[in-house]
Parts: sequence; structure tokens; C-alpha cells
Amino acid sequence: MDILPIGQAKLSRRFFFSSASLFLTLGPAQAAEEAGIVTAVQGVAVAETRPTPRALAENGSVFLEELLRTGDESRLGLRLGETTSVRLGARSKLRIDRFIVNAGGELRLGSGQLLLDGPEGGFPRGLIVSSPYALLAVRGTKFFAGQLDRGFSVFVERGGVRVRAGGVSVDLGPGDGTDIAHPGGRPEPAKKWGQPKIDRAMALVN
Repeated sequence: MDILPIGQAKLSRRFFFSSASLFLTLGPAQAAEEAGIVTAVQGVAVAETRPTPRALAENGSVFLEELLRTGDESRLGLRLGETTSVRLGARSKLRIDRFIVNAGGELRLGSGQLLLDGPEGGFPRGLIVSSPYALLAVRGTKFFAGQLDRGFSVFVERGGVRVRAGGVSVDLGPGDGTDIAHPGGRPEPAKKWGQPKIDRAMALVN
């Protein structure tokens, strides 16, 4: 299943943010609001819209609530707002639930891998990345998250990420990573990653 259960997502969000007004509420008229543009496509990448999936091409737009999907041996580059870039690896699925330019938002990674490079000053309204494995609370940062080896991994190159899974939280700083063996499992304690593991992760999105 690609999307975090609704009850779990709501509970986890309350853990990270005390204000219910953190994000703007999206109404039906906002469903086609532009979230960003495509900066690079390698292989096959589509936006799963009804009734027909839409092929993604460089300089094309992506919109809120679209499910973005890459094919085998494919890559997709995005720019959200003015300063946030995202790279997706092969067989990845990403939905942009909310994104307020230069302020923050909420992304759902259903499968695969992403590399997110955010603004140096952080996201004033916070950024959440949810997945079937974990919920990530992001502070202005560059980080990798996704399937690596036989589980799910998060690695921070710059900034910080709080990883919430299995009822516990792990805080990651620059150079730190953690692994989660399966959905519902707990993240391992933060530890410094060696260059070979970093290289394996980055090869999946570059």
C-alpha cells in the first residue's frame, strides 16, 4: 500500500506540529494548482491523472495531488517553488499533497527513493514526508529517503530530519543515517554512514 493510513497520519502529524492551522486547506478549486516544474526526465515518468496518465517532460508542470510515478531504470527531477529540488529514483511514487512556495508542505512517498534539497533557511511552516515506513519531519535540509538494500533508509547530508516510526523517534543530523527493516518497524539508532553506503543511496536517484 502506497499511502499512510489516515488515522496513523493524523496522529503522527499531531506529534510533530501543535497547531492545526499549519497548512492551508485545499478546496476543490485548488486541485489543479501548480506545485512545480519538471527539471529532468530519464526514461519514463508519468502523472497518474484521470482518465489517462500524463507523460512528464522537461519544463512541464506538476500539480498538487497528482501521483508522480517513474518506470524501471528511470529518474525524475523536480523543482518545487523557487528553492526546493527533488530527485526520484526508479519505480518511485510521489504525491505532493500540499506545498506553499518557500514555506513548506506535505509529500507522500509511496515507494522508491527521493533526494530532497531544501532552502538553507529551512521551511517556516514545516515539511512532512510520509511513507508506509515512517513519517519524516524535515528542517531545511538535504536528505535521502527510500528503499535501500532490503529496507527503508534515511540519510541527512545537510540540516536535520526527525524520523518517526514504530512508536519511536530518531533525530538525524549531518552525516547521520538510520534504517527501518519493514513497515511498522522501529528505526535503528542514528549513526554516521560510510561513503560506500552513501554512494549506493545516491546512485539510486542520480
